[in-house]
Amino acid sequence: MSKSGRKLFGTDGIRAVAGEYPLDAKTIYATGLAIGHALVKAAAPGTGSGGAMPAVLIGRDTRESGIGIAATLGCALRKTGVRVFSAGVVTTPAVAMLTKKHGYAAGVVISASHNPWMDNGIKLFGGDGFKLPDAEELAIEKEILTHASTAEVPEKIPVLLDNESLRDEYIAYLQSAVKGLNLGGSTHKAALHIVVDCANGAAAAIAPTLFARLGGNVELLHVKPDGRNINENCGALHPEHVAAEVVTRKADIGLTFDGDADRCMLADSRGNVVNGDAILLLAARDLKTRGLLTGDLVVATTMSNMGLEAALKRSGILMLRAPVGDRYVLEEMQKTNAALGGEQSGHILLPHLATTGDGLLTALMVLDLVARSGKTIEELTADLKVFPQVIVNVRVREKKPLETIPSVAARIRAAEAELADSGRVVIRYSGTEKLARVMIEAESDEAMKRHAHAIAEAIRTEIGEI
Repeated sequence: MSKSGRKLFGTDGIRAVAGEYPLDAKTIYATGLAIGHALVKAAAPGTGSGGAMPAVLIGRDTRESGIGIAATLGCALRKTGVRVFSAGVVTTPAVAMLTKKHGYAAGVVISASHNPWMDNGIKLFGGDGFKLPDAEELAIEKEILTHASTAEVPEKIPVLLDNESLRDEYIAYLQSAVKGLNLGGSTHKAALHIVVDCANGAAAAIAPTLFARLGGNVELLHVKPDGRNINENCGALHPEHVAAEVVTRKADIGLTFDGDADRCMLADSRGNVVNGDAILLLAARDLKTRGLLTGDLVVATTMSNMGLEAALKRSGILMLRAPVGDRYVLEEMQKTNAALGGEQSGHILLPHLATTGDGLLTALMVLDLVARSGKTIEELTADLKVFPQVIVNVRVREKKPLETIPSVAARIRAAEAELADSGRVVIRYSGTEKLARVMIEAESDEAMKRHAHAIAEAIRTEIGEI
């Protein structure tokens, strides 16, 4: 499902530079009012006349703008009669899990995920712990746009009081989701040596306590957020960093997360980056062996490598492709009753355990598989032969349909004609940034690079940011 025509909501909520539209105070306040009105309207009969008003849980990552945005949003929600609770700094999946567990009417995450610290965002979960359907987001967006310019923001807005016990509940949930995991080794095998990069983001508030409870030899990197160093040359956006540290520290495995920790990337003991495609492969085979891979199928995206599809096929597993965006992967999984899905970027969906991608849960799942199998990441993914793939990002001033731009369309047709069955061409706009992403995958490295740069240059010439 496309997000075309939206003015505020992208594939992962509202995202922009903090302090600028639509993350200026008036629009944030209007967003809180719109969410509150929608929740009150949808509440059970009797609400507001003796019944309890709906409640919302708010969580945030470590960006310096997060506290103020959460306070402004919470103030507006209370204006509508909605009760507001704060979990403080927690991961996106923690908000989803806690919202469902405690029966909150909605969960709100203040985060811009992998974006730089200047950006921030607002993403919404329903009371079931799933991201809001497009239709509900659209209705909220319409009200925001109607009232954003006229919203009267109070001069004094109190900071939300964080309930840190909610964070502990989430940590306990992670431990229970992968029962019996002990990284400390035994008399028969040594403890796993693990390097964990928390990206100076939300994982930094969770990982130290979590891994201390699991034992093992765990070294934590980038766990000192200062409000501005989130994702800065670290985390899932720069997995080569943890990969290098694994080699330097002679560790068995590296784990790295993005700013809100809803995705995870790995590094093997040789310093190779292991992305979401490889995680899907090892998880799919493990689930199939244990009789848990319903329909023997996996849902990936248009960006997943052809090598993954081939490796899964050799194991008797069918791979379906969904549009990029974990919400669209989930939609396809729900249609097909799939037990596993995910993205190359490290969003892994395990609906029997969580309602959204969870980087920490993914990490524990992988560590559990390594511990149970006695095999290394290298051994578990040894037959994954990755087709050469290049992604070129082009910053654009507008997101005009690419098929309507003759020069761009011609370049795309030329690439598709030459590559035919020996490659793939995927051109798409980012759902969270003003970027066109040109992805080419091919057996020929030369053809791949030539076509990718030709298409990127055509886009840059026609609609590139000035």
